[in-house]
Amino acid sequence: MRILGRPAASVAVIVAYVSGVFMTAMDLHIVNVALPTLSRDFGASIATVDWTVLGYVLSLAVLIPASGWIGDRVGTKRTFLAALAIFTVASAACGAAQSLGELIAARVCQGAGGGLLVPAGTAMLFRAYPPERRARLTRTVLLPIVIAPASAPIIGGIFTQDASWRWVFLVNVPIGVLVFVFCAVTLVEHREAARGRFDLGGFVLGGGGLALVLYALNEGSVDGWGSAPIVLSGVLGAASLIAFTRAEYHSANPLLNLRLLHDRLFRSTNMVFVLTSGAFLGTLYLTPIFLQEVGGYTPIGSGTTTFMEAIGVAVASQSVGRLYPLLGPRRMAAGGAFFLAALLLCFQFVDAGTNPWLVRGLMFCVGAANSAPFLAVQTAMFTTIPPADIGHASAIYNTARQASVAVVVAVLSAIVGSVAGPRLVAFHGAYLALVALAALGAVTAVVLIRSRDAAATMVAR
Repeated sequence: MRILGRPAASVAVIVAYVSGVFMTAMDLHIVNVALPTLSRDFGASIATVDWTVLGYVLSLAVLIPASGWIGDRVGTKRTFLAALAIFTVASAACGAAQSLGELIAARVCQGAGGGLLVPAGTAMLFRAYPPERRARLTRTVLLPIVIAPASAPIIGGIFTQDASWRWVFLVNVPIGVLVFVFCAVTLVEHREAARGRFDLGGFVLGGGGLALVLYALNEGSVDGWGSAPIVLSGVLGAASLIAFTRAEYHSANPLLNLRLLHDRLFRSTNMVFVLTSGAFLGTLYLTPIFLQEVGGYTPIGSGTTTFMEAIGVAVASQSVGRLYPLLGPRRMAAGGAFFLAALLLCFQFVDAGTNPWLVRGLMFCVGAANSAPFLAVQTAMFTTIPPADIGHASAIYNTARQASVAVVVAVLSAIVGSVAGPRLVAFHGAYLALVALAALGAVTAVVLIRSRDAAATMVAR
């Protein structure tokens, strides 16, 4: 369907969602490759330069819990466009930064835009498509979501090595401008009825608590888990999140409607998603480091090998997605997660002498296996959520996603840094943690997901 020669709004929300996820995920991972170069150019230690990553993650975390309220009150189209504008301008500022302080400040602004960008896009996407069309929809958006983190080491390495680290950020500017113009013309505004004033106390407790916990998790492996700043931020963050949870459950107009977690399907699919996506994204984080430190790969070589996961997703998602109406979310998520755990267990046999093509084949299969639980839970997750609550549900989902990545990365870093013996033994221990995570996701899917709750999505098309 076309309206006045323009793409229908349902197509526009796919563009909005995919571009938002791609840009924010890319910028979360792409900077890691440039950290040594930034350290040399600005004459700062890696620990100091690492704030270009941490500042982005923390500001992202602060805004996500408030995204549901903001989108409902301001409108999802306005929220998305404002967030995209902030992200794009901040990207330009990152590329033009003349000092490390300017770069960190611009990265914080980038994260603030990203914290609203993805939840607003998610809310628009699942409001635009009814449950019976979501299996096919998820197959469409799955590949770009995976390509971003998988390709970030390659793109970051090419820009940093052959051009300038500034292009790591400046590449967002033309993309952001094009997407902004397209979405400004094609998106349809959606606003929910007002639900009271902005919950400032909830914003401080929720966003601040999440930021403190993520700070402790990200920096604990560097500063030491027993250091005073890490312990203090972890304790204060956890206390803030507990207080936030209690307050939001009893509030008539919560900033984040946590009562949505009473919905069995929404709760169970979020739990499975946190576990399986944590295992998958943890593999994307760990494997390039493993291949470089143990296998002697170059940064670009390790990136291209890791990228085979994305190709596995691309090949498998189209065929696996067609099985969804037959298998349902429970069997598909559990089977894919068990297969993922078995494949990750194979890394116990990978060492410096392993044929690179065997490693690439293994990464391809890991991507193929992950496509099943990802597609299943994404398709089913919002089935029983009323349209008026999609914004809050999206904020919960994105908060859980961001927290899971931070927790898994922190755990993997701690294992690699603390296991005694050769580096190979340490990395094998980290892969075993990912095996346990994927296996737990499979068990959780079997025990908690009820496919009959998602019957509306199990329609063959």
